[in-house]
Amino acid sequence: MVTSTLPSDQRVILQAIDWASVQPIWLCTVLKTWGSSPRSPGALMVVNAAGNWYGSLSGGCVEQSFLRQIKAGQWRQSSQIVTYGDGGLEPDTRLPCGGKLDVLVEFLHPGDDTLSYLNRMLAAVDGRQPLQKQLILPDACHDLNEVSRGSAPVVDISTGLVTIWHGAAPRLIVAGWSSVAEYCVSFAYTLGFEVIVCEPRAEFLTQLLPLANSPIYVVEQFPAVYLETESCHPQTAIVALTHDPRMDDLTIMEAVNTPAFYIGVMGSAKNSENRLKRLAQTGGLTEAELERVHAPVGLDIGSKTPSEIALSVMADIVKHKNLGATFQENPDR
Repeated sequence: MVTSTLPSDQRVILQAIDWASVQPIWLCTVLKTWGSSPRSPGALMVVNAAGNWYGSLSGGCVEQSFLRQIKAGQWRQSSQIVTYGDGGLEPDTRLPCGGKLDVLVEFLHPGDDTLSYLNRMLAAVDGRQPLQKQLILPDACHDLNEVSRGSAPVVDISTGLVTIWHGAAPRLIVAGWSSVAEYCVSFAYTLGFEVIVCEPRAEFLTQLLPLANSPIYVVEQFPAVYLETESCHPQTAIVALTHDPRMDDLTIMEAVNTPAFYIGVMGSAKNSENRLKRLAQTGGLTEAELERVHAPVGLDIGSKTPSEIALSVMADIVKHKNLGATFQENPDR
């Protein structure tokens, strides 16, 4: 059984592994979108020989069209690109607002080679080792290389060569619960992040009870201890949002030892200035380590309320995730 609390790419690949042990499968990857499309490049779906499917490419219209084509005997080459939407495969298959998408379809036979291939992809989306997959249409994947995250695009298509970067879903680790953290968790999950909340304080754990049956991970552990004992991959963002210097400072001191792409801590401009001095003098952080810390956290959008502050935090995280850009942050928070 594929647990629903796993990030979506992991769930799709785990289901693909289960099916591919006994039957052929079609592994589908969104390559490119135009206009309004429900799924972004890199989104996955798997279909088995019985017509069962897991994951999605759209809101349902593309999936149904794809299943009809499989039943009609299509998509039997090792790899092919199928276009849906305006000017695509089926004129009757319409995406919202005239959108269009290209989908890579890999036809995989059951057996050890396919299982090995899928397990390497699973390791990539688990965060163990990012991979770059390359294939020349209509052949099977011929190259699956370990790569660093870098700033490579998710998908690249040129002269019949398809290159796809597979890595872990972005992860947000929230150190301590607060009104701002509550909105950050909601926004992050909606944006496709794997979300982990570290909260050791009993008085706040009761507020987290509604998350018990949700896809949000709640860890009853001091954030710094969690960061010390659990690995973080380069797609991880870490934010301390409690205004509790003991928890926030210790979180940052441990966060700089991880490969996280974003480290942020909430506080006013003055408090942030004092915090950075404290982290240098008492915590022993180097200048290079302090430069990784976004303090105050978030973009300057004049935010005042918890929801606005959370919006600024997630906007900054997404900007760094997508572009690796650096910002001048000076709002009072």
